[in-house]
Amino acid sequence: MADTINKTGKNLYDYQKEALHKIFKSFEDAPEDYHLLYQLPTGGGKTVIFSEITRQYLKHHKKKVLIMTHRIELCKQTSKMLNEFHVENKIINSKANLDDQGNYDCFVAMVETLNNRLNDDKLDISDVGLVIIDEAHYNSFTKLFKFFEKSFILGVTATPLSSNIKLPMKDNYDELIVGESIGALIQNEYLAKANVYSYNVGLTSLEVGANGDYTVKSSEDLYTNSDMLSKLLQAYEERAKGTKTLIFNNGINTSLHVFDTFKRAGYPIAHLDNTNTKKERDFILKWFKKTPNAIITSVSILTTGFDEPSVKSIILNRATKSLTLYYQMIGRGSRILPGKSEFNVIDLGNNFHRFGAWGADLDWQKMFRSPNFYLDNLLSDEEIESDFRYELPKDVRQEFAKTSDEELYFNVKKVYVDAIQAGESSKKVLERSIEHHAKICIQNSEDVFDALILAKKLDGDIEDIIHRYSKCICKSTHNFIDWLEDDYRKKLNSYLRANFDEVYEKIHGHPPIE
Repeated sequence: MADTINKTGKNLYDYQKEALHKIFKSFEDAPEDYHLLYQLPTGGGKTVIFSEITRQYLKHHKKKVLIMTHRIELCKQTSKMLNEFHVENKIINSKANLDDQGNYDCFVAMVETLNNRLNDDKLDISDVGLVIIDEAHYNSFTKLFKFFEKSFILGVTATPLSSNIKLPMKDNYDELIVGESIGALIQNEYLAKANVYSYNVGLTSLEVGANGDYTVKSSEDLYTNSDMLSKLLQAYEERAKGTKTLIFNNGINTSLHVFDTFKRAGYPIAHLDNTNTKKERDFILKWFKKTPNAIITSVSILTTGFDEPSVKSIILNRATKSLTLYYQMIGRGSRILPGKSEFNVIDLGNNFHRFGAWGADLDWQKMFRSPNFYLDNLLSDEEIESDFRYELPKDVRQEFAKTSDEELYFNVKKVYVDAIQAGESSKKVLERSIEHHAKICIQNSEDVFDALILAKKLDGDIEDIIHRYSKCICKSTHNFIDWLEDDYRKKLNSYLRANFDEVYEKIHGHPPIE
């Protein structure tokens, strides 16, 4: 691993030096109003790079630098980093006194505050030659571009896809420079490796809002139900128990349900959202930092402007259609520490199936130039779920211990295609599924009464089979599916009563013991 960074700006990592070289070369060759975008993964040191850029720019140019962020926490972090590079700077927030602005060559500003100050003509920007935009994918910055028509604008982001799908970044930036990849950063021990555990979740009840992502309302309806909360707790206990964990949710109500669920189970957990006071937030984050097995369940607030390298597990207790958000959430666990080279990611939103592995080799240039091509080619939830296999809950699976995973699986689509090609009625699919369910019940029972009890425990599997069958026959009204499920259960029970002895003897080679 390379030497650690000297924060006076003298010794950067090689890939950071290369970024500086490319960015300054672009300065030299471009007109004064050029808009350049630089991509580097979360944890790669974007703030370090643009702090050194600021230091060198001020040293060689007689113009000022303005750095914009979208959150107050990022303002403070950026200001602190600039100080470590010996760059004096002034934070422009709602309380800032601008009487001494002439004493500074570098400003760090919140986008909304800056917008107000510029519209009120209270900040002199006539001498600003370089504008740096942190988290440049947020669309809120573009309204300020009109004030800086003679400044070189440098946007930095981990994912060069706009937060507003209707306003692509290529409309606001002339060029993209792609930095070191996540894979290379992991290989060279600058970032930790993500071990992803994806739990299949049915998401077809979710609705997509005007912003192109799943609505909070539909997400809350799904993720606050008892099955999903149980699945979350089980996933944590299987993969992350005892580790410092962040849980990301889509909705405050969901996060509060998660808090209650984990609290009842005896785990140390805190809830955090944007309604918490600064004092409450600071208290929770201090507790989280010093508590080895602490859990925070949150909504959006920790996706940016939060850096806690001791995080060992990330739980995505939500689905998103935003690649940026997917990368931001996982990136919160990617910081390295002595003894930490890997971290866990538990995915409860099929995000891994939608976007691929975190750190996969993505063509950022192509996404920058043709964002719609990328977005339009994401798999739909139905396409993703068509390849899922329903998994019995752990306690139920134990009751079918004599049956292998392959024997448990009934491939509805294949059986349907085979039946149709053979000229049979589609109803044959359900008949064969009933025979299949009867067989695995009998395989794990001593008598017909045991088998009938086991059949009742297959409700989830039956619902999945009926759902897949309804897709095959293109008939999926709620009343029809409810009727099919009810009819299926009755026929399964009748089949078990009528055929138990015969099937038992076929499986075991002898009749049931009286």
